[in-house]
Amino acid sequence: MITGKWTRMIGLAGAAMLAACSTQAASEAQTAPVLAESAVHPESGLEVIPLTVTTQGGEEHSFRVEVAATAQEQQRGLMFRTAMGADEGMIFPFTQPRMASFWMRNTVIPLDIIFIGPDGRIVNIAADTTPYSEESVRSVDIAGAVLELNAGRSAELGIAAGDMVEW
Repeated sequence: MITGKWTRMIGLAGAAMLAACSTQAASEAQTAPVLAESAVHPESGLEVIPLTVTTQGGEEHSFRVEVAATAQEQQRGLMFRTAMGADEGMIFPFTQPRMASFWMRNTVIPLDIIFIGPDGRIVNIAADTTPYSEESVRSVDIAGAVLELNAGRSAELGIAAGDMVEW
C-alpha cells in the first residue's frame, strides 16, 4: 500500500518526467527545421542564404552562402577560415555596381572568386587563387556582387562566365 506522501511524490516525479519529455519533444520539433535551414553561420555569425547558379546549359547548382553585407564584413571575408563545405560560399553584394578587386590576404583556403554583373550574370572567374597572396584579382567589367567558392569548384561544376547567379 502506498501512503499519501508517496502518492504525491510519485505523482510529482511522473509529472516532472512527462513535462521533461514533452519539453524535449517540443524543443526538438521546433529546432530541427531551424538547424536544417540555419540562418546564421556558426563561425562567422553572418546570415546564410540559398544561392543558385544556372549554367548556360540549364544545369542548376545550389549553395548555402554567407552574406558579407557591410563594409566590415566584406573586408574580413573568409580571412583566417581553415575550411568551407563543398556547397558553401560567401557572397559580397555591392550597394553600387563597380569594378571590383579582391586579394587573398590572410585567407588560408584557396578560392574561386566569381565576379557577378549587375544583371546577375557571371562576368569572369579568378579560379584557384593563391592563399595569402596580396596580388589583386579583378573583375573585367562592372560587378554587382562577388561570390567566393572553394578553389576548383567552378570548373568541377562547369560554372563559367555568362552563367546566371540568383540569391
